[in-house]
Amino acid sequence: MGSIVERALLPWAQRVRTRVNLPVRLSWGERGASSLALGTFEQPMVEIRVRDASALPLLIEPGLDTLGQAYVEGLIDVDGPLSDILAVAHRLAESAEPANGLMGRIRRRFGHTRESDSEAIQYHYDVSNDFYAQWLGEGMVYSCAYFERGDETLDEAQQKKIDHILRKIRLQPGQRLLDIGCGWGALVLRAAQQFGAQCVGVTLSKNQYELARERVKAAGLEDRIEIRLQDYRDVQDGPFDRITSVGMFEHVGLDHLAGYFGHIRTLLKPDGWVMNHGITSTDAHDGETRHGGGHFIDRYVFPRGELPHIGTVLRTLQEGGLEAFDVENLRRHYQCTTRLWSEAFEANAERIRPLVDEKRWRIWRIYLAGCAWAFESDEVSIYQVLCRPAGQGAQGLPWSRRWMYGPPAGAVA
Repeated sequence: MGSIVERALLPWAQRVRTRVNLPVRLSWGERGASSLALGTFEQPMVEIRVRDASALPLLIEPGLDTLGQAYVEGLIDVDGPLSDILAVAHRLAESAEPANGLMGRIRRRFGHTRESDSEAIQYHYDVSNDFYAQWLGEGMVYSCAYFERGDETLDEAQQKKIDHILRKIRLQPGQRLLDIGCGWGALVLRAAQQFGAQCVGVTLSKNQYELARERVKAAGLEDRIEIRLQDYRDVQDGPFDRITSVGMFEHVGLDHLAGYFGHIRTLLKPDGWVMNHGITSTDAHDGETRHGGGHFIDRYVFPRGELPHIGTVLRTLQEGGLEAFDVENLRRHYQCTTRLWSEAFEANAERIRPLVDEKRWRIWRIYLAGCAWAFESDEVSIYQVLCRPAGQGAQGLPWSRRWMYGPPAGAVA
């Protein structure tokens, strides 16, 4: 393999040194006996070891998708701090762009059926509950946390996020709450325990469904909480006083957002409130992340996921019969959340690796660190949008937003 690798990589390495001058050593052969420098340095920040010649075309035309593919398929190994590895990957991807730097952000659409959406959800969420428990924290909350000060623990911030949502929707004792994409049940458990709500949580993940039901039973709340293995489109037993959707609408699809919001509207009481909390594109035309990052996520992490721009969210929810009352950007909060997840994943690597195969471990390792990078770099964002049914009189709207930051009005002792 040695001579083949050297002939293929030498011209490319020279171009990289000229364009970006990276502190990276590229090695191959027995114990890395042969190597090339991708820049001028005393000690490399990152070392890339080529394990198979099939990695060469993925390296020579680098994007985040091709570099990620080479890593997760085991064609290369990479040593160095994760932050440095990601910085190098982005610089390599940028070096492959056209000279004018105008690489467009691709907008792709996927077909969405109940069957395909169920398969996609189960692929992502049904790895194993033990796997997620190693890095999500005690509450098993897989969505953006909320940091009032920035020094909270992950578990503290996740509870604050749930309380922030329940406070925003003005949840009151005895009200019916529907949680679309309920995960392992953290939000409905809090809503029933602390706010006295009657809750329905729906998920397409069998693992989430089973554990959420166990947690409800352990809390003695089976009379207040029903967990269903059900598509949100099949929920027909409205009306609900309040509806939450946290980290779910990324799976809906751009062409189906108006229908998604429309179905929520049909399930909501005329004076009800809706909270939609989800990741968004920072491209005004709903384009995916740059340098092939979106393609990597679709292939290995979130099949058929599509991120709308916040402008698209506001337009389609209005088309679905909802009026946006409050919009809050939580990008800094998700950068912190994903960084803490990534750090926990690294810290618990010895316990995580036996739970999955090597390929899946590599996927999640680079995915979590990449998410923190993407939120830090404004590649993606996240918004909480508080809504009411459209067409209502102005008298029903609050004068201010002060209630969102006071003590929970609906909380029960």
